[in-house]
Amino acid sequence: MGVEVAIEGLSKHFGRQEIWQDVSFVLPPGEVSVLLGPSGTGKTVFLKSVIGLLKPERGRVLINGVDMVNSPAKDIYETRKLFGLMFQDGALFGSMTLFDNIAFPLREHTRKKESEIRRIVLDRMEMVGLTGAQDKLPGEISGGMRKRAGLARALVLDPQIILCDEPDSGLDPVRTSYLSQLLIDLNAQLDTTMLIVTHNLDIARTVPDNMGMLFRRRLVTFGPREALLTSEEPVVRQFLGGHMAGPIGMSEEKDQATVEREQLLGAHDYRDVPQTVRPQLQPSPGLPPRSAVQRRRRRVLGMLDQLTPAAQAAIRAAHAAHPEPDAAPPAGPGPAGPASAGQGPTGHGPTGTAPMPPLGNHR
Repeated sequence: MGVEVAIEGLSKHFGRQEIWQDVSFVLPPGEVSVLLGPSGTGKTVFLKSVIGLLKPERGRVLINGVDMVNSPAKDIYETRKLFGLMFQDGALFGSMTLFDNIAFPLREHTRKKESEIRRIVLDRMEMVGLTGAQDKLPGEISGGMRKRAGLARALVLDPQIILCDEPDSGLDPVRTSYLSQLLIDLNAQLDTTMLIVTHNLDIARTVPDNMGMLFRRRLVTFGPREALLTSEEPVVRQFLGGHMAGPIGMSEEKDQATVEREQLLGAHDYRDVPQTVRPQLQPSPGLPPRSAVQRRRRRVLGMLDQLTPAAQAAIRAAHAAHPEPDAAPPAGPGPAGPASAGQGPTGHGPTGTAPMPPLGNHR
């Protein structure tokens, strides 16, 4: 099973430029999470900070008691072996065959015999639908195949945590749909903790158990997918709806005067835009059910009264569509707290959601 990743107060700067500040949330073990955000919000920098490739100025990333920010380099290096990283561009060596690209981590970090390496590589290639392509060079295959080769390479060391950096970039909608299904299928087979950084709304709406969003150098929200997908927060509604009116501009953000002027003109009134929560993808026929589903069900039902009525209704509908074996139906509506959609308790434990800070003009 995957492991929990606890991110506490993470802040990153490049010189005087603040990338993001005080980011805190928990990736529950074995669940699939998505981190959204407009272009330029530092999502890739965030992934590199989680795995210890970049060092934030403040905060902690705790995995099995090891802090990927502040622990000794030896402990960070050993813990990094728990990760598989799927790079945005595949990051394949152009002069190597797909087989040698995928085998590279095994040859670098283990002492396995070539016969064992061959077995592992061919098995992972089969998992991602690349059987028979082991002798091809990266320049001889499509972008989608390169993505899958990068994913196969991320899997060869049996990671407990998989990080995917914009896995859909450069793919057409059909290939993106195949990739979305592949990610769910891999989670069903491996039960790994997964974090997907993307701004693709099809992936965001159908793949994850949990969703978060970065904007204005802050974490807007993180929690169950239903909370974000039904959120009334203007930046979330704008992003999910693809509207021009709202806090997001052509650069990362609009100045506060522009936002206030749009509000006066009623341009932020999204009440007539339906908020739909599409069903989450299920594993392909013949694969086992995802172990994370029942763990998540118990976790989310425990925090149900902290969510908005819209999020509660979406969660109950999802549970009714896929009931737990031999389980009683979900309880009726509980009291809805004053929190905004996606907002939970101030703690960041695995049963909580990250609080939503005010969306002022942070500088």
